[in-house]
Amino acid sequence: MVVGDASLDIDVLVIGAGPGGYVAAIRAAQLGKSVLIVDKSAWGGVCLNRGCIPSKALISAAHQYEHMQHADSMGISAENVKIDFSKVQAWKSSIISKQTGGVSGLLKGNNVQMFQGEVMFINEHEARVFNDQEAPRYRFEHCIIATGSRPIELKTFPFGKRIISSTEALDLPEIPKSMIVIGGGYIGIELGQAYAKLGTKVTVLEGTDSVLPGFEKEMSQLVARNLKKSGVEVFTEAMAKSSKQSDDDVSVTFTVKGEEKELTAEYVLVTVGRRPNTDGELGLDLINLKLSDRGLVEVDKQCRTSIPHIFAIGDIVPGLALAHKATYEAKVAAEVIAGLPSEIDYKAIPAVVFSDPEIASVGLSETEAKEQGFTVATGKFPYAANGRANSLNATQGFVKLVGDKDSGLLLGAQIVGPEASNLIGELGLAVEMGATLEDIALTIHAHPTLTEMVMDAAEGALGHPIHQLLK
Repeated sequence: MVVGDASLDIDVLVIGAGPGGYVAAIRAAQLGKSVLIVDKSAWGGVCLNRGCIPSKALISAAHQYEHMQHADSMGISAENVKIDFSKVQAWKSSIISKQTGGVSGLLKGNNVQMFQGEVMFINEHEARVFNDQEAPRYRFEHCIIATGSRPIELKTFPFGKRIISSTEALDLPEIPKSMIVIGGGYIGIELGQAYAKLGTKVTVLEGTDSVLPGFEKEMSQLVARNLKKSGVEVFTEAMAKSSKQSDDDVSVTFTVKGEEKELTAEYVLVTVGRRPNTDGELGLDLINLKLSDRGLVEVDKQCRTSIPHIFAIGDIVPGLALAHKATYEAKVAAEVIAGLPSEIDYKAIPAVVFSDPEIASVGLSETEAKEQGFTVATGKFPYAANGRANSLNATQGFVKLVGDKDSGLLLGAQIVGPEASNLIGELGLAVEMGATLEDIALTIHAHPTLTEMVMDAAEGALGHPIHQLLK
């Protein structure tokens, strides 16, 4: 290993090349800064390599497989539908390669210096970057920490051959015969439901009284109904206690409302949250960077940490662990470093679950709006009343808008149903720009499309629905 004695100068050091880090590096470079980005694994971080992208590829394959088996109502039947899981995995890997290659090309195209390795702070303005071949020392004016997170490992469920995290679940060599999912949040439901569609016998253990506890029950109940249709057994108010692994399977002891039960499956998938990557060899303790009790970096509205020229973004700061949140914060941090008057405002950050049906929300829910003292006007339009949804044979779900009755301002929106992840974009823009329910109702939406439901829901909230009767 070659160790440099003299420090090399750089304007901005970015640690981590996920959807927060690489975006921060590109934006800072666009604003005239010299930038070095460092990551110990593949460009694109967890999202592109072990999270968002590979999981959605697997989910898409599972949907296609299910659709081919159940298209009889449309007059389409197929015999002997088969799935070659090794080809599915190869296809998924090709997508990852394409995406990570694109990130690498963007970094190079924006003249960002790239270093594959790790970082350790020496002091508040210097850091050593190192790998097996070299270890140069850099002096930086500003730093953006975007080291992301990793799955939480439970002491009674240590990761191994049969107890796995989402990372290993995405790389299984074959479709499991059975799987127990501990945690009914979005990661557990997305992966559990996908494997159920592929033929795995899935059991979900969720500690609260419903799956997807972060969403209103009128949304999560539709997902719960489809889980049941797929043969997924869900235990709510369940507490996983202990496990016993063998070479071929793993047994789980758990309690449901005080009653002890035991199940055995080929795999146990633990999805109880993620832990911020602020420990280890990074050396945040050496520079006395302020962390919360949970290991999160405390930041202000400009993503500044307790050390003003060091910024932090993404999963290591408070808030939801969302890739698009990290990307948004990345741009803010880079712009602040360049002297622009930028700061974070989370009111229009959407949350999406790629379950079946999909769930998406932005802004305030009806419950949240009432808790904040608004006089609420809501409009709710069902997929079943939309022509395009019927032509797609996709009639589960609804679009719901939440507005302030006094001003007409759109406060938030919730969608559950096919393509919810795409439909939420228009409503995110509406919340961001301060649009009213009338603005949405007066916007001409193409027919026949799913987006018409947004217009119909707005008309309902205003009290003059066209395509449904007033109750």
